[in-house]
Amino acid sequence: MAMVTRLRVKRSAFDQAEIAEAPLPRLEDGEVLARIERFALTANNITYAAAGDMIGYWKFFPDEGEWGQVPVWGFAVIEDSRHSDVPVGARIYGYFPMASHVVLRPGRASDRGFTDASPHRADLPLVYNQYQRTEGDPPALAAVPDLRCLLFPLLFTGYLIGDYLEDNAAFGADQLLIGSASSKTGIAAAHHAKSLATRPLEVVGLTSARNRDFTVALGIYDRVVTYDELETLDATRPTAFVDMSGDGGFIARVHHHFADALKASIGVGLTHWDSPRAAKDLPGATPEFFFAPAQIAKRQQQWGPGVLETKMGEANMAFLPSLASHLKIERHEGGDAAKAAYESMVNGRTPPDAGVILAL
Repeated sequence: MAMVTRLRVKRSAFDQAEIAEAPLPRLEDGEVLARIERFALTANNITYAAAGDMIGYWKFFPDEGEWGQVPVWGFAVIEDSRHSDVPVGARIYGYFPMASHVVLRPGRASDRGFTDASPHRADLPLVYNQYQRTEGDPPALAAVPDLRCLLFPLLFTGYLIGDYLEDNAAFGADQLLIGSASSKTGIAAAHHAKSLATRPLEVVGLTSARNRDFTVALGIYDRVVTYDELETLDATRPTAFVDMSGDGGFIARVHHHFADALKASIGVGLTHWDSPRAAKDLPGATPEFFFAPAQIAKRQQQWGPGVLETKMGEANMAFLPSLASHLKIERHEGGDAAKAAYESMVNGRTPPDAGVILAL
């Protein structure tokens, strides 16, 4: 009997994961069965787990009882179809569970792709429900499937952070601090914040001592400062802070050091999922959590359909070779290897130059 293999995570303790198998489900009219060829695993996926209840990431691919499936970005091939406009053999890129197969319910479909119209996804952000057909991709894009899984979602987020800062005149800051500066999202945010800025903005990377050399070698940051050197920064300088970790203790240090000079405190990630969250009564700007779909919706309304996507796509393709040159792609296949890679990522053991690609 054909089976679907899933890497599922305990929702209340998502450093605990297991491999589960079940028979492939029967398709209903209008559904397709996608065989997931490959997907990327990054610290961003740990944020999906940590914010799973707050933002709804657990709802995309529901599991049983205490278990959940963490969403990832990857490629799949349609293996079976009961939808007239999505043929067997079609190849798609999009949002998947960590699994070997998934059932999708395309709404209106074309040779460019479709939106999943499953009832349980109806109230979830549209950007995560869209699947792109890849057979007609331009050669430059078709040539980098691993990097597309690994980097494009993070580059898009980084672009949107940069756009959000520029949209708000950097909140009056002339210094931008990027926490977890060695993370791929942090790198992307730093690059795009500098490239989109229309006023002077010094970008400072905050990182651990063990990741300092890697972060300096990127050549992205104007300065790189380790976490224990935070208090050496000028506390009177108007500063914006973008945090990837969610580490409440460090966030509090930033707020207390800069106080009223801290003009924005923007949370993006929750990679330090086991750290206490930030207090609510900190000095300086009130911490806010950046939700990329909100900035997407704003720009789509302002600029019209497709304009933001074109801007992001061109900017990210231009930056891709530079960032990729600092990464080493690691490919792992099978349940045991995927579980080990997930455990390494969730416990912070994956080095910053690793690009992890998995297949179940």
